[in-house]
Amino acid sequence: MTGLLIVVMLLGNGLAAGVMFSTVIGIVPMTLAQSYDRYVETIQFLWPRYDPFMPITHALTVVLDLALVVTVDDPTARALFGAAGVLLVVVMAISVIKNVPINRYVMSLDAAAPPADWERRDPRTRWRAWNLLRTGLAIAGLAANAAGAAALM
Repeated sequence: MTGLLIVVMLLGNGLAAGVMFSTVIGIVPMTLAQSYDRYVETIQFLWPRYDPFMPITHALTVVLDLALVVTVDDPTARALFGAAGVLLVVVMAISVIKNVPINRYVMSLDAAAPPADWERRDPRTRWRAWNLLRTGLAIAGLAANAAGAAALM
């Protein structure tokens, strides 16, 4: 049973970290180069696709990390799974507190008519900074989870 938990946990963490990394190297540079209307259209297309997937994947991974902390006997593996779970909770907190409000703001915009204060309120660089932080934490969580799995071998 522990083996199945580890496989599903690594799959979930790996998918989430991979999607976040692909956003850093592909989607963010693209959106930074786009005009207002194309940027808004892009986010309004992408966000409904990422939103249900990412929170579920991170939450599942955290739950599985907690289950592994409780069920494995190896103290090193337990500590690594616990650290990974904490890192992913921080990723989720950054998402909820910083990135999701920005996404909601962009979802509320009309692509055809930028707000008068767009130059001042353009959220792309703020979103990028928070996303880069949470991506690094998600990758660190994946590394901790992989090290925890390796400690059990």
